[in-house]
Amino acid sequence: MRKDIAVPKSELDSARKAAERINNNLSGRKPAYFIETYGCQMNEHDSEKIAGILESCGYVPSESKAGANIIFFNTCCVRDHAEKKVFGNIGALKKAKDEDPSLIIGVCGCMMQQKAVADKLFKRFPYLDMVFGTNELHMLPNLLEKVLEGERVELVRDMEGEIAEGLPVKRVEGVSQFVTIMYGCNNFCSYCIVPYVRGRERSRSVKSIVAEVEALSQEGAKEITLLGQNVNSYYSEDENADFPALLRAVCKVEGIERVRFMTSHPKDLSDELIRVMAEESKACHHIHLPVQSGSDRILKLMNRHYDRKKYLSIVEKLNSTVPDAELTTDIIVGFPGETEEDFEQTLELVKEVGYSAAYTFKYSPRAGTKAAEMPDQIPDDVKKDRLKRLNDVVAEGLKRGNDKYIGKEGVVLVEGCDRRGEPMAFGKLPSFKMVYFPGDESLIGTMQNVRITGTAKNSLMGELI
Repeated sequence: MRKDIAVPKSELDSARKAAERINNNLSGRKPAYFIETYGCQMNEHDSEKIAGILESCGYVPSESKAGANIIFFNTCCVRDHAEKKVFGNIGALKKAKDEDPSLIIGVCGCMMQQKAVADKLFKRFPYLDMVFGTNELHMLPNLLEKVLEGERVELVRDMEGEIAEGLPVKRVEGVSQFVTIMYGCNNFCSYCIVPYVRGRERSRSVKSIVAEVEALSQEGAKEITLLGQNVNSYYSEDENADFPALLRAVCKVEGIERVRFMTSHPKDLSDELIRVMAEESKACHHIHLPVQSGSDRILKLMNRHYDRKKYLSIVEKLNSTVPDAELTTDIIVGFPGETEEDFEQTLELVKEVGYSAAYTFKYSPRAGTKAAEMPDQIPDDVKKDRLKRLNDVVAEGLKRGNDKYIGKEGVVLVEGCDRRGEPMAFGKLPSFKMVYFPGDESLIGTMQNVRITGTAKNSLMGELI
């Protein structure tokens, strides 16, 4: 296992000095930024870092593109639809750029780590000022300084993915916060582009993660979600600490009431992690465990390194050790070569497991992945039909899973208030389930005992006890 490497201190120092120069040159002006984010929680957290860096440069947030002096698109490359949407949105800004040449437009994120896509984008839109990949986030002040001096900048480096600690972060206010524990992925599932754009796995130290969680606790956070492409393979070499050890350490942080994590790869989910979930009172009884398919033949083509029997054995261990655990999953339909029989096996597995939620997708070819070159690509009309049938089965299981909560009591960490009609406070049980009940903003951040009185489509309804 490779030893994790820190970003050179010289680069971090250079970025800090660039941020200071930009800030000083603003002479009291407060230009505004707007960030549009695509993709997963990892991308959302990256956008929080971009916001923090821009504010260290003297920028302030804008509520819309129209009020911004700098617009960033933080991209995802998992699905073809996201790429088309980004290209369309950049094209739509040409008029704004013509009217205000000082408007800065930048694109970053996973999609830009694909050099060919970044080059194509940079050439297609000559009014685009800045393009950079996932490895260059800490260099943003340097890139911005060059743009302010009149240059167009494209920087996409094929690095090992060194870790940059201590970047400023502008977090979305709330009692729940994300903490990235690792970057990259080693699994190379045949349909997935992530290892090529996020790099190979590298883990932050337990010490740095715990320090970040402690700081968030002091700022009022009550719930932490630990993020990684595959948290189960987290490993800090210097501290000889795996993910269960990290989870125990984070659960010890004072002020934090709940700890969640995602995403878990079934091939690496250990018995020890299940024990930690059962033993640590702060560890939430929810696990996101993508199955992708219920067919052994398709799982092998996907290069998932487990079969149906292995997956169901994990579910059985979870249910026996943590009886109230809720499972959520990801499922792809229409993978190359998927037959009706393969698809039926997926439907059977979904019925057997009874997921709290399933994020379902039609297979989308991504250039550079093995699956994109496979024979027997499935027609789109077949994918659409299978996706609808799958979603119908998921919805039936969700209703049954929600109905079992009626009459039960639980503790909700209140996250917010919905004022469409009667004020309704909302938050999650220790499991994945979201609960709405009469209440106002004064309850946000508190733990409330609630009795479940009914269900909605994707959530529960309740009342304060």
